[in-house]
Amino acid sequence: MAIDLVNLSNELASTVERAAASVVAVHGRRGIGSSGIAWQDNLILTSSEGIRAEDGIKILLPDGRLIAARLRGRDSGTDLAVLEADAHGLRPLDFAGDSALKPGQLALAVGRTANTGPIASFGIISGVSGEWKTWRGGKIDPFVRLDISAYPTLSGGAVLDATGNMIGLLSTGLSRSSVFALTRSTIDRIAGKLSQQGYVSRGFLGAALQPVVLPRAMKEKLEQDTGIMLLGIEPEGPAAGGGLMLGDVLVAARVAGIDQPLAQPEALAEFLERTPVGQTVRFRVLRAGVLQDLDIVIGERPSRRR
Repeated sequence: MAIDLVNLSNELASTVERAAASVVAVHGRRGIGSSGIAWQDNLILTSSEGIRAEDGIKILLPDGRLIAARLRGRDSGTDLAVLEADAHGLRPLDFAGDSALKPGQLALAVGRTANTGPIASFGIISGVSGEWKTWRGGKIDPFVRLDISAYPTLSGGAVLDATGNMIGLLSTGLSRSSVFALTRSTIDRIAGKLSQQGYVSRGFLGAALQPVVLPRAMKEKLEQDTGIMLLGIEPEGPAAGGGLMLGDVLVAARVAGIDQPLAQPEALAEFLERTPVGQTVRFRVLRAGVLQDLDIVIGERPSRRR
């Protein structure tokens, strides 16, 4: 037993040492640093929560060099940010497959600080499920929660599996009580947009919504029990521009000739998440007991533009 524990201890230390060659320390906010991971040539992935200013960002490389970094883009909805720096020689870590992740698997987090160098924490994956909508409007897919002690300086660091492959980037900025791993699927979907355009555009109607029960005749006609009533409309928003009015009830959205029922606000949020900004969508609306169609150009959520 003692020999097994020694071997495990040595393997963990070796895994941390290998991964640390791809992990940097990030100085993007006063007082508390965070970590970052080599992603592509001269591009570093880190936590958006750890970046509080666009200017003056520096990263500490594994070889001890402290260099300037430029913010290429950030998305608070998924707690991801992309930095650009002259960091030649950093080798990206190999990703584990998202489909292989299961609750109970070991998880090893690796970060870096200016004072101690590489840092690590050990635990397990406590939960894995399908897509999850964050309270900031982003989408994590798959949802991977960790049972691990995560210091603030570990945020943005690498989460590894038992083979040393990267499960994802460690995030402490999406919940006050939970720690998450942002896996390859989320990173590929979000980080590419951040590196290219600096932000992630998300669809926007500009309306306050509430689910309502439909009249019996409409339930039978539409084959759904509820719709989404507009309780408030922004004067300059897409909803107002498209002719929607207070009290209108959205019941469906049509794209490419296919109607998608809108029974709950969550269904509309999911629809807007995957609908390109600028696309015209035909909404089916119940107004004063009569169904009608309105064409609305999807806008861009203002709070997510930067």
